Amino acid sequence: MTTRHRRLPLLPALLLLAAGVAGCGGGGGSADPTAKADPAAPVTLTWWTGQDANGEKLIEPLAAEFHRAHPNVTINVSSGAATADDLLQKMSAGFASGRYPDISYAYGSWASELHDSGKTLDITQKVADAAVKWDEFPVAARATATPDGQVIGFPAVVDNLGLLYNKALFDAKGLAYPTSSWTWDDFRSAARTLTDKAHNVYGTAYSVSGGEDTTWHLWPLLWQRGGQILAADGRHAQFNSPAGVDALDFLRSMAVDDKSVYLDQTDQRYAPLFDDGRIGMIISGPWELFELAEHKTPYGVAQLPGTGSDHQTVSGPDIWVLLDHNDANRAYWSYEFAKWLTSAQVDQRWNLALGNLPLRSSETSSPQYAAYIKQYPGADVFVANLANAKQPRPTVAGYVELSRVVGQAISKVLQGAASPKDALDQAAKQADQGLGG
Repeated sequence: MTTRHRRLPLLPALLLLAAGVAGCGGGGGSADPTAKADPAAPVTLTWWTGQDANGEKLIEPLAAEFHRAHPNVTINVSSGAATADDLLQKMSAGFASGRYPDISYAYGSWASELHDSGKTLDITQKVADAAVKWDEFPVAARATATPDGQVIGFPAVVDNLGLLYNKALFDAKGLAYPTSSWTWDDFRSAARTLTDKAHNVYGTAYSVSGGEDTTWHLWPLLWQRGGQILAADGRHAQFNSPAGVDALDFLRSMAVDDKSVYLDQTDQRYAPLFDDGRIGMIISGPWELFELAEHKTPYGVAQLPGTGSDHQTVSGPDIWVLLDHNDANRAYWSYEFAKWLTSAQVDQRWNLALGNLPLRSSETSSPQYAAYIKQYPGADVFVANLANAKQPRPTVAGYVELSRVVGQAISKVLQGAASPKDALDQAAKQADQGLGG
C-alpha cells in the first residue's frame, strides 16, 4: 500500500514497549548486525515494495535516486507479488529456498511471524540513535515494528479508522454533518434516516467477508466500552467479555433490526458504493482519500463516534521489514536505505503524494503537508485522529487465527445467523487454541 488496503493491530502492553523504544531502542537487542560492514563495498539489494501501479510510479525513482547518491549500492525493485496480500506467503517460501528480499513491505499483523522466522534483522540498537528520531513515528507504528522487544524494520504506512460521510446524502435528508461529539446513538440514528430502500441507499456499511476488515472494525467499539482483545498474558481471548458482546450487539441491531447496513461480502464494494452515493457513511481510513478526491465526491471526515468522551480508534500500521542474509554489507545498506526512505524529507514525496498520512510528526509543518491537506480534504482529521489510536492490535503469533474466527463470528451475527454472545464465546475457544491458552 499505498496500496490503500487493510492493515493490522497490537497488545496494550506493547504501548509501554513502544514508549521505551522511543527513548532507548526497546528491549535491549542483540549486537549491531552492521558492525562489520564495509560501506564502500559493492552491494545489490532486493526490495519488494508491495505497491500498486500508482505507488510504483512514485517509489521506483527513489531507488534510482539512492543509487545515484551511493553508486556502490544497486537496488532491484519489484512489487514482490501480485498483491501485497501475497507477500507473506512469498517470503515464507523464500525463507525455505534461500531466495528472499533484503527489504519488503509487510502488514503489521505479520510482524510476529516474520520475527519468529529467524530471518529478520534486529535494528533495536540502531534506532536508538537520536539522529533517527524514532519517536517521530506514531506509538502504534513503533510498537508494530517491535515484536517481542526487537525492532525489525521501519514504519511504512500509518493509518486509523475514521468516519467518512457523503455530504450530498446528508443535505438531501436535512441532517447535520457528524461532529467530534457524536455518539454511537447519533451514528445509528443518522444511518436509519439516510437509508432509502426505494433508491437503494444504505445509511452505512460493514464487511462480512470474515477477513481482517471485518474484525478490526469491531475493536474501537470494544475498547470504547472498556474491553480488551486479549488478557494481559497475551494467551487468552478476552473479546467475548460483556463489553465485546455489547459492541457486537450494537452492530447487530443496526444490521438486523434497522436494516440500515449494507453488508459487503467481499471487502471491495462498500467504498465504491460510498463514492457512488449509495452509502451515506463508512468507517474507513485515509487510503480512501485518493479516489474520493480524484472523483470529486462530496465527502467529509470526522473522528469515530464515541462512548462518552472516548473516541478511540484502531490503527493498523504496515512496516518495511529488514531481512537477514548473514551479510553485514547488505544489512548496513538495507538499514541505511530504509532510514532514508522513511525520513521526513523523502516520505512526504511519496506517502503524501498518494494520500497517505505522513509517517513522522515533523512533516506536518512542511509546505508539502500544507499542499497535501489541501489536495485531500479531511486528511488533517485523520492525522489528528492518530491521538485516538491509543491501543495497537496484537502482534502475537495467534492473531491471524484470532482475526479469522472473530471475523466469521461477526459475519454470522450481522447476517442474523447467530447471537453475539454465542458467536464470540465460540470464537474465543477457537482463538485460545492458536494463542496457546
